Amino acid sequence: MVVPELRPWRAARPHVARFAGAVRPRLARTAAAVRPRLARLRPSRPAGAGTAAGSRITRSAAWPGTWPGAWRFTVVAATAGTVLAAGAVTAAGPWDSTGQRTAEQDRAVALEATRGTDHGGRGNAGTPPRGPRTAPSAPSVLTGLGGGATTVKSAPGGKALTGALAPLLKSPALGDLSASVVDVSTGRSVYGDDTGDALTPASTTKIATAVAVLTALGPDHRLTTRATFETDTKEVILVGGGDPTLTAREKNPTGSASLRDLAGRTAAALAERGVREVTLSYDTTLYPGGQRHPIGVNPNLAALTPLMADEARRDNSAAGPADRVADPAADAARKFGALLKEHGIKATPPGPSKSTTRAGTLAAVSSPPLATLVERMLTHSDNDLAEALARQTAIATGGRADFAGASAAVRAQLQKLGVPLKGAVFKDGSGLDRGNRLTAGLLTALLVKSGDPARPELRPVLTGLPVAGFTGTLAGRYADGAAGVVRAKTGTLTGVNALAGTVVDREGRLLAFAFLATGTTDPTAAQAALDKAATALAACGCR
Repeated sequence: MVVPELRPWRAARPHVARFAGAVRPRLARTAAAVRPRLARLRPSRPAGAGTAAGSRITRSAAWPGTWPGAWRFTVVAATAGTVLAAGAVTAAGPWDSTGQRTAEQDRAVALEATRGTDHGGRGNAGTPPRGPRTAPSAPSVLTGLGGGATTVKSAPGGKALTGALAPLLKSPALGDLSASVVDVSTGRSVYGDDTGDALTPASTTKIATAVAVLTALGPDHRLTTRATFETDTKEVILVGGGDPTLTAREKNPTGSASLRDLAGRTAAALAERGVREVTLSYDTTLYPGGQRHPIGVNPNLAALTPLMADEARRDNSAAGPADRVADPAADAARKFGALLKEHGIKATPPGPSKSTTRAGTLAAVSSPPLATLVERMLTHSDNDLAEALARQTAIATGGRADFAGASAAVRAQLQKLGVPLKGAVFKDGSGLDRGNRLTAGLLTALLVKSGDPARPELRPVLTGLPVAGFTGTLAGRYADGAAGVVRAKTGTLTGVNALAGTVVDREGRLLAFAFLATGTTDPTAAQAALDKAATALAACGCR
């Protein structure tokens, strides 16, 4: 039995006033702590090497490129907590009704006045990827760091941090525990409790999935759904490309690929050929093997097929558990046929088929970039997306797009990064399989890699983490704690509670943490204990 961890998005606006009061003192302390260091750093910069306060630095035209000048991980520290906090205070409701961050996504990479890169998520889904777009400025907190500057104060270790954290993690509510805290600026472990013990990670598995697929495909990759045409038989084949965000709904606020757009373009292409009646089929051969997850029929995810519309949800929901149609591919094809009819094309009831090399493409629509899909997967703990992205990792590396192939591909991509994989077992991409095993040390290593300036393609792993008190699976948590400062992926199964993410402490240090607890008997108490531990990290000025 799975305890659903997803919940509908709750509008952020009512939280802003409360959050502002909680965060302003933290911002003041951070600015005060960093100001002396900045004063020492500024005179050492050669002329023209840095920028004056308030100036703007934009990144190069290609997403995987580099930023001008040398910089350290202070940039990510600002992005991962402090700048987000300031931005949330000044911008009422920087999230849309689905919980997708709109302003923050454009601010994902920051330096001084904080300029970001547009992932293209709000463009037309069928258009080619656009170049980066200059994003609005977020308030600058840690300014003036450039050239050969070092990071903000590196995190302490030893007795001080242990004294603040260990008593909270010894809570009986947590059962067996593995914990890791790492100073992101140096990669140095500052707290560990059985960090190498491989435990059931639940949905924190999605961090590994995200890192793997971004490593394999890059953040600009898109998933394409096509309509092909066999001229001899007048057969239109809807070819699934593995995009679970494909939508048939009239309203499309997330910029997902639209089945309606695909039908309109397909109908227009058929009309140009003088074709008004077709045989309709659908192709799901991208994914071999069975369609069911080992947990069986479950409201937390649909049958695993490369063709579906709106994640096969029967209701109008966009996230969380929901009743699903039994055959997502057939359902999507039926909807496509009805849309063709609206455009004057008569189609037979659809059946399964395979598009051959003889078939030409009539029309195609593409998903938002992979960066946006990864953010959505992490923010909402989207199981359908997670399983799709694990399979895309297998396809990209020549593997078989089933559970075994996807799991092997994820492991292979992580191995390339040199992260500690001892004891790790991958069974799926979502974390719903109890056979998964990860260590807290592996999770913190993946978070550190995602913040590495040399690996900008992994940045969506950090920007996609739910924000405490505001977004996704943390929207209803931390009301009296570190709202807006803790950013973490949750994990919940019966008897399993996990939390892994980043936090900026009271003196501006960026920490990556992972807490894995198994054998929990009270999920509410276990969740509260993990939240208290993360809040303690945020409040720590430990020396």
